[in-house]
Amino acid sequence: MSPCSLVRPVSATMIPGRYLAHQEGLPKLPVPPLRQTCERYLAVLEPLVSEQELEHTRKLMAEFLTPGGAGERLQKGLERRAHKMENWLSDWWLQTAYLDFRMPVVVHSSPGVVLPRLEFSDRQGQIRFAAKLIAGVLDFKTMIDNETLPVEYLGGNSLCMNQYYQVLCSCRVPGPRRDSVVNHARAKRPPTFITVVHNYQFFVLEVYSSDGSLLTVDQIYMQLEKIWNSSLQTNKEPIGILTSQHRNTWAKAYANLIKDKTNKESVQAIQKSIFTVCLDAPVPRVSDEMYRSRAALQMLHGGGSRWNSGNRWFDKTLQFIIGEDGTCGLSYEHAPAEGPPIVSMVDHVVEYTSNIFLNLLPDRKKTEMVRTPLVPLPMPQKLRFNITPEIKKDIEKAKQNMNIMVHDLDVRVIVFSHFGKNVPKSHKMSPDAFIQVALQLAYFRMYQRCCSTYESASLRMFRLGRTDTIRSASIDSLNFSRTMDDPSKPVAEKVALLEKAVKAHRAYTDMAIRGEAIDRHLLGLRLQAIEDLVSMPKVFMDTSYAVAMHYNLSTSQVPAKTDCVMCFGPVVPDGYGVCYNPMEEHINFAVSAFNSCSETNAARLAQGLEDALLDMRDLVEQMPRAKL
Repeated sequence: MSPCSLVRPVSATMIPGRYLAHQEGLPKLPVPPLRQTCERYLAVLEPLVSEQELEHTRKLMAEFLTPGGAGERLQKGLERRAHKMENWLSDWWLQTAYLDFRMPVVVHSSPGVVLPRLEFSDRQGQIRFAAKLIAGVLDFKTMIDNETLPVEYLGGNSLCMNQYYQVLCSCRVPGPRRDSVVNHARAKRPPTFITVVHNYQFFVLEVYSSDGSLLTVDQIYMQLEKIWNSSLQTNKEPIGILTSQHRNTWAKAYANLIKDKTNKESVQAIQKSIFTVCLDAPVPRVSDEMYRSRAALQMLHGGGSRWNSGNRWFDKTLQFIIGEDGTCGLSYEHAPAEGPPIVSMVDHVVEYTSNIFLNLLPDRKKTEMVRTPLVPLPMPQKLRFNITPEIKKDIEKAKQNMNIMVHDLDVRVIVFSHFGKNVPKSHKMSPDAFIQVALQLAYFRMYQRCCSTYESASLRMFRLGRTDTIRSASIDSLNFSRTMDDPSKPVAEKVALLEKAVKAHRAYTDMAIRGEAIDRHLLGLRLQAIEDLVSMPKVFMDTSYAVAMHYNLSTSQVPAKTDCVMCFGPVVPDGYGVCYNPMEEHINFAVSAFNSCSETNAARLAQGLEDALLDMRDLVEQMPRAKL
C-alpha cells in the first residue's frame, strides 16, 4: 500500500499481514458519471437559491456538459487519475480540507470529545484515572500493532481500517503555505513513549519496559506521580499555546522556535510520542446543567490562557485531557482521521478503565510493598525549552488570539432525554434521517428559510476512503418544514411529507456511502482544472456554487457505545456546528456558534431542535401504526 504522499511516514515499509490483505481486497473509490452529478447538483440547489439564479446555473451547466467541452475533458482526467491511484480523492482531500487550511486548528478544525463526568475531585483520582486511561489506549495500540483489530462493517460491507494506523505516533507540522503530517508508527524503531503535560510543562514517559512489555497501571501511576511532583510551578511559559495560532503565524514561530537545538529535540519528542496526556488544572465550578457545555469548551480550546489552553500541543493527533475536577475527554487533530475510529478507540478505553483494578492504596507503606519487587523505573524526562525574547513575544500574541477565540465560541451540550433511536425505529424511520429532518425544521422555524447543510458520510467502504457530503437540505425537507406549522394542513399530509423527507435523506445517505454523492466529485473536477492549468469552468465561479458551499449547518452523527458526545466549531462565521450521538433512549447533542455573529445563537438552535424532535414525535404518534 503506497503511503499517502502528504503524510510523511518515517519508513515507507509496511508490515505485510492481515491488515494489508484486507486493504487490498477493498474496492477503489469510483468516479461518478458526470451527467448524474450535474443533475443531482441542480436538484440540491433547488431549495437553496432563487429560480432566477437556478436558471442561470442551468445555462452554465449546459455549457459545461457540451459534448467535447470542459466537463468531459475534466471527467476524463479524473478517470485517468482514478485508474493510476489507490484513491483519486484521498490526497487531494487531505491537502484541501486540512493541510492547506490556514485558520487555527483550534475551534475551526479539531473536534473534541466529552466523556461522562468522573467521580473524582483531587489529584489522586486524576492520576489514578490517567494511569488507567493510558493503559487502555496502549491496549488498543497492541491490537493495531498485532493487526488483531476487528474489521468494521457497514451494511454487510467491510470498511477501510487505514485511519487506525494514522492516529498514534503522528503529529501535524506547520509549514509556510501548507502543513504536513509526520507519522512514526511504522519507523524501524517505533516510539515507546507518550508525552504528558502538566502546568504547561512537557514530559516524556516511557511506557514499555526494557524487555518490550507494557508498564502496568501501577507503574504508570507511579511515573505520573513523579511528573506531577516535579511540575508544581505554575509560572512556566505556556509553549504549547503557540500551536493554537493561525497556521502561517505558527509556521513562522515554529521555524524560529526550532532554530535552537534543545527546542528542536523537545518538539520532535512531542511529535514522535504515541499520544499526549494533558493533566489539567481545575476550572471554576458551574451548575450541573452547564457542566457538559463547559467540558466541551475545555476539550475544544482549554478555556483560555488563564486556564488550560497552554496545557496542550494542538498539532498532536491525539490528546487525552483529564481535569483535576473529573472533567475528561480528548481533542484530536483532524487531518489523519474522522470521528468514528477515534470514538471506537474511546469505547475500548472506557470499557478497559471500568474493568481494571488499581492495586495502589493511599497507605504509603502498602504502596512501597507493591513497588518493591518492581524494577526501579527511571525518572520521566522533562522537555526543556529555551525561551528567547522573540519566542516570548510569540507566546504573548498567541495568548491574546486564543482568548479572542475563547470569547467568541459558544457551545451548548444537551442531553435530549425524551427518546433516542427507539422512537424513529418504532415508526420504521432511520434515526439519523429523523434527527436531520428535525434540524431542518428547527432552522426553518428560526430563519424562515433552509440553508446549505453538510452531514459527513463515510467513504470507508473504499480503500483509503475518507468522507463525502450528505446534503440534508432537500426540496422534501423544505416542503415538510413549510407545512409542519400550517394549521390548515391535515395531520395525514404532514406525516406523508415527513416520511418523504426522511426517505429522501436515507436515499441520499445510501448514495453517498456508495461513492455517488456530488460534493467530492465536483471538488475533483475543480482540482483537475487547476492541475491541467485550464481556465476554471464558469459553473464553479457562479453565485449558486458559493451558496451551496457555504454550510450554515455543519453536522455529524458520531455514534458511540459510551455515553459521550463529540463537538466542533462552525465552519462559517454565520453558521452552526452540530454533532450528536444517538443512544437507544436519549440523544447527546453539541451545538456551537460564534458570539460575534448576531444572527446565530447556539442555545436557541439547541432548544429549537428539542422542540422539533418532540413535535415530530407527537405528529407520528397521531397516526395509527398500521398506516406507517
